[in-house]
Amino acid sequence: MVVSSITDLDFEKFREFFYRKTGIQFETSKRYFVDKRLIERIDQTGSGSFRQYFTKLRFEASGEELQQLTNLMTVNETYFFREEYQFQCLVRSILPEITSRKRDRSPVRIWVIPSSSGEEPYSIALYLLEYWPGISEWDVEIISSDIDTKILAQARAGLYSQRSIQHLPEKLLRKYFRSIGKEYQIGDTLREAVEFTRVNLSDREDTRAYRGFDIIFCRNLLIYFDDASRKAAAETFFDAMKPGGYICLGHSESMSRFSSLFKVRKFPEALVYQRPLEVS
Repeated sequence: MVVSSITDLDFEKFREFFYRKTGIQFETSKRYFVDKRLIERIDQTGSGSFRQYFTKLRFEASGEELQQLTNLMTVNETYFFREEYQFQCLVRSILPEITSRKRDRSPVRIWVIPSSSGEEPYSIALYLLEYWPGISEWDVEIISSDIDTKILAQARAGLYSQRSIQHLPEKLLRKYFRSIGKEYQIGDTLREAVEFTRVNLSDREDTRAYRGFDIIFCRNLLIYFDDASRKAAAETFFDAMKPGGYICLGHSESMSRFSSLFKVRKFPEALVYQRPLEVS
């Protein structure tokens, strides 16, 4: 039996379940997108109905099917040097402040979430190598996380289309990439500079180990959350960050709309958010 449609009630059941599991809220306008992927997984798992599939999704001990569906439901749209002004802010304004306060010379720790297919964390690593004078004096750790295991595998491979690298200067493309047919693979040095991990931002057990970051990039993820999930994410980031640390959001996102934990910092290059320094 092939399932050809999802009822309104089924859609509401799934939407509420997926929101609880991931924090992602699907609007009714996304109905076609959601239905198509649900039907695809119902068919591929041999489920005879939405009800059978939904039971499997909720009670499967391994959580493997939920992960498969999550991989399908998440959108991964990015490219190198996207919103470059924030990378300029990173090397010109944020890092000089961060390093001026580091008395113990501990590594600069950066968390990128979501990683998507890797363009953003690799852009950061590339930008530091090319444009931050302090890279010769400071160790940097870049950890990049995503809920989508399939996209993390792509990120680790570091293989990109012309569209992904279209905004890179030609000299950087020649310096850091090698051509493989019609695609470009980022060099081993940069790939080894980023650690990729699977994390569900809405799961406290997943994020508990993420602590001590100086800088977080979370761009264009919170637009898929509702206010309650955004507030919870802000609390997670606050806990993950060192006092005085910074978080960069997407250009259409505003931390101030849903959380008062961070203060706004207006640098010449960009507006970012800072966890306040602790007063001794």
